[in-house]
Amino acid sequence: MQKGTNAMKAVLFDLDGVIYEGNRAISGAAEAIDWFRSQGIPHLFVTNTSSRPRSALAEKLARFGLQIPPQSILAPPVVAARWLKKNIKGQVALFVPETTRQEFTGLPLLPGNAESGAAAVVIGYLGKGWDFATLNRAFRLLMAEPRPQLIALGMSRYWQTAEGLTLDVAPFVVALENASGLQALVLGKPAAPFFEAALEQLGAKPSAACMVGDDIQVDIGAAQTLGLRGILVRTGKYRPTDLEQGIEPAAVLDSVADLPAWWQKQQAAGEWSD
Repeated sequence: MQKGTNAMKAVLFDLDGVIYEGNRAISGAAEAIDWFRSQGIPHLFVTNTSSRPRSALAEKLARFGLQIPPQSILAPPVVAARWLKKNIKGQVALFVPETTRQEFTGLPLLPGNAESGAAAVVIGYLGKGWDFATLNRAFRLLMAEPRPQLIALGMSRYWQTAEGLTLDVAPFVVALENASGLQALVLGKPAAPFFEAALEQLGAKPSAACMVGDDIQVDIGAAQTLGLRGILVRTGKYRPTDLEQGIEPAAVLDSVADLPAWWQKQQAAGEWSD
């Protein structure tokens, strides 16, 4: 990192794998977030989670000692709902858990058994809810004329659960792209519009912001492509081989608990200046 670059003024935090792992808080995460709050440093929680609404994520964070309002969490369903309201005329087919549907309030939704008539097909995380019939219904909707818009709520390949690594959204989106011949519009990480929406909410330029994540590609590589600094943590889905993929983070920390000390060290060393 060169001296004389823009000062860091904003932080984007991933949630799962950074602030918590499944139902376990990362040690020191709450204290780290409290430090950034006490310093008045703008920050936003950005997640590819589409398995639950922001209200549920806020409740989960509260159990870990973090009082975070839902509006301080940016997730793909929120960005997708905004995009759909502006750009799609017609009914929307949702492949998301029932609780997540509340993020799409106000949109005309296609009945759950329909196999045609969708203006857009939204693919989120269904976990064990995916079976052949469900995937095939999504395929039939995409093949119906006129062809609908395929929307992916992020393109994370997998995530860490208590049972081990688990498939996320991307594998199902790629299967549907391959079968239908359509290309998905990605409204989550690692797509640029998602990061841009986060920075707009914070009022920050890419050069003055950093992304803290556990995914070397979806968090770090994507953010750095847009001009943010990427800070990789050795928690969540992190694997030592991540550092062999040609992506060089601005820093690699044992966990988010180490971020305040690292941040202060950069400032003290004069690495950042306005």
